[in-house]
Amino acid sequence: MSPDPPARRGDGAALELLVHGVGGATPQEMLADPYTVRITGDETAAIYRRPDDEHAEAHPERYADGPVPEAYCWSNLTSGNSARALWLLLLPFMVVNLAHWMRPATNGLARTQRLYGVLVRLLALTLTVLLTAAACEVALDLVAWQCAGSADCAADRSWLGFLSAGRGGWWSQPGRRLALAALVPAALVGLLWYLSNRTWSAYESQRPPTDAAPGRHHPEPGPEPGTATTPDATDAYEGPAAPAPAPGGAPALRPALSRPGFWYGRRLVARLRAAHTAAGFLTVAGAVTGAAARHDRDASTAVRESAGGLLQAALVVGALVVLWVVCARGRSERRSDGSLDKALVGLLPAASLALLGLALVYAAWSRPGWRSSGTLPGAVTFPVLALAQGALVVALAVAALALHRRAPHHRIALYGLGGPAVAMLACALAGVMTGGVAQRVGDWLDGSGTPGMGEGSIPGPPVLLSWQAAVIPVLLVLLLIPVLVLAVRTVRTGRRLAPVVEAEYGSRERRVTPDSVRTRRIAGARARAELTDAAPWLVGVLSGAALLLGTGAVVGAWLSGDVPGRAAEGGPAPVQSLADTAQALGSWLIGLGFILFVTWGRRAYRDPAARRTIGILWDVGTFWPRASHPFAPPCYAERAVPDLTWRMASWTARTGGRLVISGHSQGSVLAAAAVWQLPENTRHQVALLTYGSPLERLYGRWFPAYFGAGPLGDLGREVHCWRNLWRATDPIGGPVRLPGESREPAVDHGPLKDPLAYGRTARHPLPEPILGHSDYQDDPAFAVERAALLDRLLPSLPGQRTGATTDRDHPNGGLGQGSSGRSSA
Repeated sequence: MSPDPPARRGDGAALELLVHGVGGATPQEMLADPYTVRITGDETAAIYRRPDDEHAEAHPERYADGPVPEAYCWSNLTSGNSARALWLLLLPFMVVNLAHWMRPATNGLARTQRLYGVLVRLLALTLTVLLTAAACEVALDLVAWQCAGSADCAADRSWLGFLSAGRGGWWSQPGRRLALAALVPAALVGLLWYLSNRTWSAYESQRPPTDAAPGRHHPEPGPEPGTATTPDATDAYEGPAAPAPAPGGAPALRPALSRPGFWYGRRLVARLRAAHTAAGFLTVAGAVTGAAARHDRDASTAVRESAGGLLQAALVVGALVVLWVVCARGRSERRSDGSLDKALVGLLPAASLALLGLALVYAAWSRPGWRSSGTLPGAVTFPVLALAQGALVVALAVAALALHRRAPHHRIALYGLGGPAVAMLACALAGVMTGGVAQRVGDWLDGSGTPGMGEGSIPGPPVLLSWQAAVIPVLLVLLLIPVLVLAVRTVRTGRRLAPVVEAEYGSRERRVTPDSVRTRRIAGARARAELTDAAPWLVGVLSGAALLLGTGAVVGAWLSGDVPGRAAEGGPAPVQSLADTAQALGSWLIGLGFILFVTWGRRAYRDPAARRTIGILWDVGTFWPRASHPFAPPCYAERAVPDLTWRMASWTARTGGRLVISGHSQGSVLAAAAVWQLPENTRHQVALLTYGSPLERLYGRWFPAYFGAGPLGDLGREVHCWRNLWRATDPIGGPVRLPGESREPAVDHGPLKDPLAYGRTARHPLPEPILGHSDYQDDPAFAVERAALLDRLLPSLPGQRTGATTDRDHPNGGLGQGSSGRSSA
């Protein structure tokens, strides 16, 4: 790895900084060269060049025809090592974290904005409790309470022999069995804490170098905490237009992605991690204590009853503290907040762990007459969690509608209800995952019997889980309706576009003979690309159906107290048959999903190619910082955006050269976020080239407060050289649609012709492929637009130079990062 050599200012070689999209790409693929040299960075994320370009700045005469290509590879941030396969367990946490960032853009309503953030964080907390409760259900209820307490179940499993109630050993008492089994969910909570702390140390704890970057603007002045702009109040851009100067000439409120503290969520993640870890330990302690305390109350033993009451009171106090920590503080982005609530972060998990230890000691207290029968007391946890999640989603929808109505925009997905819809999907996904584990373990322990039907040796998991499994086939049937509608609409759209395609290519290519097969393929590609714009309604239907069916499952389980098959006994034959079928099919589907999930995770752990495929999911879902759930996969942009910002700021400050940052797909989102973080004088030396970009089509619609019409319009005014290429056949990228744009040339350039030729021509003797979302750089328009952007950039004047040292001369490599000059965060 070699630092950049010195270069002449102004007349030196221009630089093209390439940023790949989802799925990752190797530097060899990005630079079209089998040999590359790492210029700066580490094994996780780095910048590469071709060997011939390593010292390009010293030989600008070689690059008169084009810029020096440089590739930033960040794919290892999401799919690097095999431990990334464990992130599949965190999928619901990632999804609910997205709901925080889907808040509608609005004007004012600071309290409603704060309420929105609080509701999402509370929903995230219920997911942690649900996961822990599911682990308690498997380890404490199904294994330690039911199977070990049943002679028939324990007899078939020798590994449960020392816990069997029939053997009369020291561990045979129910309380001691529960105390031992509680170590399993406690270990799960500890694993989640470890993963979160490890990624926190690698991502959030690395202070972004923006405060010291060349020409970096200072943190915005703003009101003190407690005013209308406290955390969660105005974290995002407000309103559809650019922010006006404040009265008296004070600096205007900047878009959120340009603020110094946006990519530095260290403090909040640490607070939330402490709260969620404590919630997990308290959930396990509550499950163990509740069963033992109930027995002591029935047995009228004063000492143990008092001890159990005091312990339960302490658990309630701990739960209230957790709620206060989750609700009290949200994100603050005006500055890089490097402080930590050390006492809270350290004491809260330790205190909850101590309460768990006391609960285990209390449960292990000798109770010779205690026998386990039925299900573990405390099965009401799942219905309460389901009702709480439903109420929170409804409240979140009310808050989102209030925010959206203040500043509506026709491009916003689901009229501002994208956040509540995605939050509901996170709850449904968590319910399927946790219910699937409990159902499979119950089916395994019950042998040939069906859980809950009274045919086997154990009662099985809670009734609600069987009801939730039974609604899955109904949900899939309902989902088929919009899927069929979209399929029919796509076919009709393809037929409608066919004459348009023939007319378009006929006007561009002389003597084109119509080819019905070729025409249908091109028109079909364009029609399928339009399906992306229908995704919001599909998500809305799915989440709405999940909410209604989930509520019906809770009501059915509460009223009947039985699984659907037994609850329908005595009713009409069609109803009984439908209930039996739904229960059996739902149990089979949830089991199949669990098996596929485990298989997928195991394959991803061993196979790097499969891990890269799963990494596509993380590329999209973990772009945003962890604002609501600390156990979600980490935000890779908290490393990638400072990397790109540092590279652009330091290279332009040192060389005075022109730079174009070229981002494809998700890379265009990273590029825009990095440009937002640049100081104003640096932005004048940087051009932005995006292609196949989801900036408006996906991010603008789903995350309007951060990439909506207002923020993108502000970015367009601040970046004087920006060009966006898109194709009608691209299902992901599209125009950015800057509001009120009057510049020439406009930012959007497209749709590009795809395929490049309709039939065989002298220039294209073989059939050209339909490229869709890929290979934008192969289009002739790419090189033309890149050259035009560089021509519009003005070279820096010698008087603008902030320092005359080079990477070799500066003690910190010209970056203030270390002797290697790496731009890692």
